[in-house]
Amino acid sequence: MSAVDDYLAQARAELSRVDPTTAEQLRQDGALFIDIRPLVNRTAEGEITDSIPVERIHLEWRLDPYGDHRIPGFTENSTVIVLCNDGYASSLAARDLKRLGLREATDLVGGYRAWRAAGLPVREGGTPPVP
Repeated sequence: MSAVDDYLAQARAELSRVDPTTAEQLRQDGALFIDIRPLVNRTAEGEITDSIPVERIHLEWRLDPYGDHRIPGFTENSTVIVLCNDGYASSLAARDLKRLGLREATDLVGGYRAWRAAGLPVREGGTPPVP
C-alpha cells in the first residue's frame, strides 16, 4: 500500500461515508452538500441540486462551525456531505471538517460521478464558489 493509500484509509476510518442513494435521502432531510470540485469540472459535468461550491483551499474557513468566515445555515450538529469527482479528496476534506468540530461531516462514496450515474438530481452548468 502506498503512503497516500494508507493516509486515505486512515481518513475514511473516521467517517461514516454515504452512498448516493443514502446521500439523496439526507439531502431531502436537509443535509448540507459541499462540492469541492474545481469550477471546470462543475461546468463540464453539472452539480448536485442545492449543493454549495466551496474551493478546497477555503473549506476549513467556510465550514468552521465557530469561525467568523463560515457560510450561514449550519451548526456543529448539521449533517455535512462533502463531494469531489470520484470520492477521494472528499474523504480527506470530510475528515478535516470532523476535526474542526462538525460531528456529522462525511463524504459521498464515488463522488459526483457516482451520484450522476445513479440518476439522481443534478443541475447543468457550474456555479462560482462561495467567496
